Amino acid sequence: MPVLPGAEPFRHQGGEVGVLLCHGFTGCPQSLRPWAEYLAGRGLTVSLPLLPGHGTRWEDMAITGWQDWYAEVDRELRVLRERCAHVFVAGLSLGGALALRLAARHGDAVDGIMVVNPANKVHGLSAHALPVARHLVRTAKGIASDIAKEGAAELGYDRVPLHAAHSLRLFFRLVDGELPQVTQPLLVLRSPEDHVVPPADSARILSRVSSVDVTEVLLEQSYHVATLDHDADRIFEESLAFVARLAPSVGKEGTAQGG
Repeated sequence: MPVLPGAEPFRHQGGEVGVLLCHGFTGCPQSLRPWAEYLAGRGLTVSLPLLPGHGTRWEDMAITGWQDWYAEVDRELRVLRERCAHVFVAGLSLGGALALRLAARHGDAVDGIMVVNPANKVHGLSAHALPVARHLVRTAKGIASDIAKEGAAELGYDRVPLHAAHSLRLFFRLVDGELPQVTQPLLVLRSPEDHVVPPADSARILSRVSSVDVTEVLLEQSYHVATLDHDADRIFEESLAFVARLAPSVGKEGTAQGG
């Protein structure tokens, strides 16, 4: 299936500092494209891949699982490590969980983590029914476009394939067990009002990681897809400052290329 217009992956070859951005469940790179372009404009090397089964139609996602999604970002991280002296991982929602697992498994190969409304659990009574329900019902209502800003929209599926949702639930449980292995500096940007991922997920992550250098930023004007919402500029600026603090060469590159 052809990729939907706007859902294409984004890559930019910049300086010695790289950032891997991971999009969310049923979403696509469109939700993080402005963030990726902002960082690229400041001289960073940026990779924003399209997760398997995403960006086309939900039927394609129904035959994928967490192993496919994680393998894609793991491969992109390895490519960035070959090109860059410093690499940061970042993500929205499921993408935040993917970034945290990359950090847990790759250790010193990851210099820092930036997550926006990171997901840690499939909530509600329906979550417990997924192992059986996925064999009886193919899809549930979509979760895309939880955005406060009028006129802004996320390019995502209007249905959630339950086989993929079941795999997502298993992945969250796996990542939760690995969070104590996360030791890198961590920036958590979260929306107090989020209709997809509750604040409990960020709180759980913050309580489980072993990171000592932790910064939490509240996105008071945004819902779940904050990267396309009122607080988008703050996300971009906070993440660049976080990277520049840990990899000082970014500031020099940013002055030269970002104006």
